[in-house]
Amino acid sequence: MHKEEFHLKLFMCVIQSRRLVRTPQRTAGEASTSSVLVPKLRPRTDTLKDLDTEDDPDTMEGIPIFKNEWIMTHEEHHAARTLGIGKAIAVLTSGGDAQGMNAAVRAVVRVGIFTGARVFFVHEGYQGLVDGGDHIREATWESVSMMLQLGGTVIGSARCKDFREREGRLRAAHNLVKLGITNLCVIGGDGSLTGADTFRSEWSDLLNDLQKAGKITAEEATKSSFLNIVGLVGSIDNDFCGTDMTIGTDSALHRIMEIVDAITTTAQSHQRTFVLEVMGRHCGYLALVTSLSCGADWVFIPECPPDDDWEEHLCRRLSETRTRGSRLNIIIVAEGAIDRHGKPITSESIKDLVVKRLGYDTRVTVLGHVQRGGTPSAFDRILGSRMGVEAVMALLEGTPDTPACVVSLSGNQAVRLPLMECVQVTKDVTKAMDEKKFDEALKLRGRSFMNNWEVYKLLAHVRPPVSKSGSFTVAVMNVGAPAAGMNAAVRSTVRIGLIQGNRVLVVHDGFEGLAKGQIEEAGWSYVGGWTGQGGSKLGTKRTLPKKSFEQISANITKFSIQGLVIIGGFEAYTGGLELMEGRKQFDELCIPFVVIPATVSNNVPGSDFSVGADTALNTICTTCDRIKQSAAGTKRRVFIIETMGGYCGYLATMAGLAAGADAAYIFEEPFTIRDLQANVDHLVQKMKTTVKRGLVLRNEKCNENYTTDFIFNLYSEEGKGIFDSRKNVLGHMQQGGSPTPFDRNFATKMGAKAMNWMSGKIKESYRNGRIFANTPDSGCVLGMRKRALVFQPVAELKEQTDFEHRIPKEQWWLKLRPILKILAKYEIDLDTSEHAHLEHISRKRWL
Repeated sequence: MHKEEFHLKLFMCVIQSRRLVRTPQRTAGEASTSSVLVPKLRPRTDTLKDLDTEDDPDTMEGIPIFKNEWIMTHEEHHAARTLGIGKAIAVLTSGGDAQGMNAAVRAVVRVGIFTGARVFFVHEGYQGLVDGGDHIREATWESVSMMLQLGGTVIGSARCKDFREREGRLRAAHNLVKLGITNLCVIGGDGSLTGADTFRSEWSDLLNDLQKAGKITAEEATKSSFLNIVGLVGSIDNDFCGTDMTIGTDSALHRIMEIVDAITTTAQSHQRTFVLEVMGRHCGYLALVTSLSCGADWVFIPECPPDDDWEEHLCRRLSETRTRGSRLNIIIVAEGAIDRHGKPITSESIKDLVVKRLGYDTRVTVLGHVQRGGTPSAFDRILGSRMGVEAVMALLEGTPDTPACVVSLSGNQAVRLPLMECVQVTKDVTKAMDEKKFDEALKLRGRSFMNNWEVYKLLAHVRPPVSKSGSFTVAVMNVGAPAAGMNAAVRSTVRIGLIQGNRVLVVHDGFEGLAKGQIEEAGWSYVGGWTGQGGSKLGTKRTLPKKSFEQISANITKFSIQGLVIIGGFEAYTGGLELMEGRKQFDELCIPFVVIPATVSNNVPGSDFSVGADTALNTICTTCDRIKQSAAGTKRRVFIIETMGGYCGYLATMAGLAAGADAAYIFEEPFTIRDLQANVDHLVQKMKTTVKRGLVLRNEKCNENYTTDFIFNLYSEEGKGIFDSRKNVLGHMQQGGSPTPFDRNFATKMGAKAMNWMSGKIKESYRNGRIFANTPDSGCVLGMRKRALVFQPVAELKEQTDFEHRIPKEQWWLKLRPILKILAKYEIDLDTSEHAHLEHISRKRWL
C-alpha cells in the first residue's frame, strides 16, 4: 500500500471513530481529563534492563523505565496530583526584574494547581505582601497564559522599605494568615531571599503578636503554625553563589551580544575603538562572558583587577591588534570594575587613556537597562519553568524542620540548597573583594567562572611565540551539517594551538577536503572576527573517511599532521569511529584525534549539549512567538510546526517547553492515533476557555506515517467549527543565523579544552621520532556530562549509540517531557520518586 493510500484510509478511520465516540463535554472551568502521552520510553530492554538509577541518577532521573509496565504504582503517581490539596501558595517577584521571571511564575501557578493547591499572585513584590487587599489575588490556569515570552515580570516588582521593618512584616503575616497561605515562593536576588528567610524565622513570634492583638484567632494561628519558604534566583548579574546560572542572565547576554554585533560593523567601517559598559553590580560574569563571546581585546571585571601597569599593557595590546590587520578594538567594562587599590575604572577614563596615548577614534556605549529588557531566551524560559516546578515540590514537601531553601541549577539538574548558606557565600565574595583578596573572591565565584577567566586570559593576553621550533602540527576541520558556533570553536582551537607554539592547519570541506589536500596553514589573524559568524567558514560536508583512507593517509604524511580536531555532528563521531578502524590498515591514521560535538540536532553520543543546538532552539522559539502573535485578535487557531533534529526530539521537546506548546511529537516517545485524538480533544476544550491559540510541534522524523501533512489534515478536520489550523515547516533557517552567547562561549571553551588535550596526547604518543597513537583513549569525544567537560573514547561510546536512528540510547532531556505536558494542562501522572534533595553549598563551591 502506498503511503498516500495509508494516510487516506487511516484518516477516514479516525474521522469515523471520532464521530461515533466523543469525550464527555465539560465546562471551561473543569480540568481536562484526557490522559495522553504518559511519560514512556521506546523499549530497549537490551540496554535498560540492568540500569541502576541509584548508582547513576543522571542517566534516567525522573523517567519510568519502560518494560511493558510502570515501576511506580498508580497510587504513588496519583499522590503528586493530590499533594497540594488544602494548601495555598503565594508567589512574588522582588528586586530588579529579570527575563524569565514570568516563566517561573507560570510554572509555579500551573504546577501548584496541578497538585490541587490554591495559588496566589502577590503583585508589586514585598510591598504587595505588606499592603494586602487586591495586591494578593488568586491565580487561575488561564491567568498565566501568554506570559512565557514576555520580559520583565507581569506581576510587578518593587523595592520595599516597609518589609525591612518588623511592623511591615507583621502586616504581611496578617495578610497571609487571613488567606490561609503558608507557602511562599520568592523570585529575586540575594537581598529578596534574605528578607524571606528573616520573615520565616520570625513567623512564630509574628503569629503570637497578631493573636495577642486580636487580629487573628487561635484556630487561624494553629492552621498557619509554620511558613515554608523556597527561593528562585532571578537576577541578570549571575552573582548568587550556589547556582550555575540565575534566571535572566542568558537573556541579558543576548541583549548585550546583539548590541556588540551591531557595533562591530560600524567600528570596522571607521577603524574605531569601542568601550562598552555592561551591568553586573559587583559581579563580572556578564562582562567576562561577553568578552569571550565577541573576542574582545580587553575586559575589566571587579573580581580580577588589572595590574598596576595596566595602562601600558592595554595600549600595547590594542596597537598589536591593529598591527595584525584588525580594523577595530572592543573593550568591555563591568560597571563595578576597580583597580588593585579599589579605585573605580570607568568607561570614560578608559576612553580618555586610549585617545591620549594612541590617538584612536574611540566611542563609549553604556548599555544600561536595555540588558534587562526584551524577550527571554529559550534557556531562561526553560530554566524558569524547571525551577518553578521544583519550587512547588519543595514547598509542598516542606516541614517545620526543613530549612528555607533555594532551587539552583547544577549542570542539567535542579538541586535544593540551604538558602542562607548560599547567601553567606555570596556575602563572602563581597567581603573578600573589600579586603582585596581577589584570588579568594575568584575561587568563591566557582569553577565555571574561573574556567571562563583562564580561557579569556589565554586568548586575549598571551602573545603567540614567533618561533615554532619543536612544535607539533595539528589540523582542524568541520564535518557534517553547518551549526552556529563552529567558527568560534575553530577560532579558539587555532589560537590556543598557536599560543602553545604549534603549527595549526585548517582543512576545508571536511574529510573530503582532507582527502583532496584542501589544507592550508592558519595564522592568528586568519580566524579574526570568526566568533560571531554563523555557519562554517571552513566549509563542511557529510562525507565519511572510510572510502578515502589512502588519500587521507597520504595527505597526513604530506602535511606532517600529528593530531586532528574534528568539529561536527553525528558524521564527525562516526568518522572518528572509522578512523579508529582504519588504524589497523594505515599507520598514518595512528594520530590522536578529538571530536567536538557541533550540530543543531544535539544527537552526538557522549555529550549532553552540542554546539549550535542553543542557537537553533532560540530560532524556533522566536518563530513560534511570532506565529502565535499572528493569531492575536483573530479566531481560534492551532499551529502545527515541524522542527529539525533527524530522529532526535531534543529541539521539538525543548522548544515546546520554551514556547508553551500543547504537544510535541518525537521519535523517542512513540505515539498512536489515540494520542492524536486525545490531543485534539484537549485543544477543543482549551478553545472553550479564554485561551484561543494552540501550538503543536512535530520532530521531522518522529513517525514515518504520521507526517506533518497528516497531522495538519487531522487537526483541520476535527477542528471544524471550533478552530482552524495552520502548518509551518521551519527548515534550514534553524541552522542559520549568528550564534547565541551560549554557543559562542561553549564553543570557545570546547576548542581551548580540545587543543590542550591534543598537545598532551601528542607528547604522550611521541615515540622514536614520530607520533604513534593506537590506544582507545587517543580518539575521543569531548562532551559536557553532568557538571564537567570530559573526554570519552569513541570506541566506548559505541554501546551507547543507536546507529540506525543516529541518536544516543539514553538522553537526559527526556525527563523534562512530563513538565511540558503538565504545563499544557494534561492530566498525566508525575513521577516524584526521583526529586532534588537538599545539598550543601560547601560541596558545590569548588566543583
